[in-house]
Amino acid sequence: MRIRPATPADLPLLQDIERAAGEPFRTLGMTEIADDEPPALDLLERFRKAGHAWIAEADGEESEGGEGDAGAGRPVAYLIGEPVDGAFHIEQVSVHPDAAHRGVGRALIAYAADRARDQGLTGLTLTTFTEVPWNAPYYERIGFRPLTDPELTPGLRKIRATEAEHGLDRWPRVCMHRTVT
Repeated sequence: MRIRPATPADLPLLQDIERAAGEPFRTLGMTEIADDEPPALDLLERFRKAGHAWIAEADGEESEGGEGDAGAGRPVAYLIGEPVDGAFHIEQVSVHPDAAHRGVGRALIAYAADRARDQGLTGLTLTTFTEVPWNAPYYERIGFRPLTDPELTPGLRKIRATEAEHGLDRWPRVCMHRTVT
């Protein structure tokens, strides 16, 4: 697996990854999440231009049977984010199901942590669903901790308010933080 900055040509593929990564939410009765449209190309381009959009490429081992959408050199996961109140906020990290359970998401998060450190940021933040096994429980296993309401920064409060406006609070959500060392 190789992690690199996203290019303009990658952006439609990131939307495909997002759609595929949303499908498992159906099994939890979260069809609205599964059916949600991926980030628009102009939004992905904004993250890319800022230098905050990275992809993980398959090296040929991520694909079941060695063929299909996860072939060598093809993007299988992505992460976008931006600095928010002194931390790098992970807006989205998505892994194609064909590449799941191979450490791809963890590698992208580690890459984002290194870039955050390079930028003088002190941590990573994200918001996520508390009761989805591959969301909050996963992030806790890799070093994130839930933030209490008084710990939320103004930027995180704004992000949560926007999420609530989009109906994401229909399911329990949490802000999480991991220190960058």
